[in-house]
Amino acid sequence: MKTSAPLLSLPSRRSLLQTLAGSSVLLGAGLLLIKRAHSAEEAVRIPAPAQDLPAGAPAPQRAIFAGGCFWGVQGVFQHVKGVQRAVSGYSGGTASTAAYELVSRGTTNHAESVEVTFDPAQVSYGTLLQIFFSVAHDPTQLNRQGPDTGTQYRSAIFASNPAQLKVAQAYVAQLNAARVYPKAIVTRLEDKPSFFPAEMSHQDYMTENPRNPYIAINDLPKVEGLKRLFPDRYRSDPVLVKKART
Repeated sequence: MKTSAPLLSLPSRRSLLQTLAGSSVLLGAGLLLIKRAHSAEEAVRIPAPAQDLPAGAPAPQRAIFAGGCFWGVQGVFQHVKGVQRAVSGYSGGTASTAAYELVSRGTTNHAESVEVTFDPAQVSYGTLLQIFFSVAHDPTQLNRQGPDTGTQYRSAIFASNPAQLKVAQAYVAQLNAARVYPKAIVTRLEDKPSFFPAEMSHQDYMTENPRNPYIAINDLPKVEGLKRLFPDRYRSDPVLVKKART
């Protein structure tokens, strides 16, 4: 993923990570090198939303979240009870530019996003928002998350309907008023729920690549945060995209 750190350019850093991932001797040094530049966002204990959608809504429902690299956001929601499917993709731009190489340039208006299909009888939209703001990303970082920078890594919620938008707006106001973060929330609330699935190579990436240094540093701690802060919502076996296709 892209980075603003002057340590290495994107191609050279990604090549280094792949090399280090296959070398037990150099892996520790590589992790230390990357950690000096960035570390994973810390999970934050926050109150549940005061306003939520009714649990009796017809299942399934859809929610779209953007919070930096979609590998980690997808990985978190795949471990949430009541989530039936979590797919990495692109939101905010057009179908013609919904491709990784184009989105990575930061000029398509797309954000790396995750479409979450969930059963509201098991997990509410408000609870998904709480997990999104608490462990999936840092909502106070503008156009970046951890080592990744650009509008394609912005914090955003693409509301699927006016009711979702209303709940999300109320929750952002609630969290800002409670000052649970040292800075104001910069999450964009967007009412056009476009979503285009990402390439299959990006689906289930966290589960398939747990030893990748990027995943180990930036994403696995988010799943641990989910398990620690939301033990009643955590499922040990993730719901996978590719498994559902077989």
